[in-house]
Amino acid sequence: MGIFNKKADQDKKEDKKAAAKPSNKKESMKDLYEGGAKETKKADKDRKFGEAYKVLVKPLITEKASTEGVIGKYTFEVSVDSNKISIARAIEEIYGIKPEAVNVINMKGKKVRYGRNLGKRKSWKKAVVTLPKGKTINIYEGV
Repeated sequence: MGIFNKKADQDKKEDKKAAAKPSNKKESMKDLYEGGAKETKKADKDRKFGEAYKVLVKPLITEKASTEGVIGKYTFEVSVDSNKISIARAIEEIYGIKPEAVNVINMKGKKVRYGRNLGKRKSWKKAVVTLPKGKTINIYEGV
């Protein structure tokens, strides 16, 4: 048994020496980033619907939004840093319907007052999504 342990200890020492020496092989930045990109793509496949629910915060349920729902327009509150393309992809990913058009409105936060204290509500972004004719989304379930 003592012989085998000495051999294992020698192998460990050689591995440490080899790791300490710098390699002569030059790696480009592209090679370094390709390894990381493959890992993120794998993580995206494992995490389904992850980004879509970050883009679409909630559907807006108002009287005007419900009347527009009849003609195929649905209103959502979306994240402030989202754009039309990411909103369209999120709608397609969650509801399985590719929208015809996406209109985005930046809503400015209102000034509010509580007694003597002045303040301002948070600014937010609203998206009006137009679906193709004949396609609908069941947003008002449970309301």
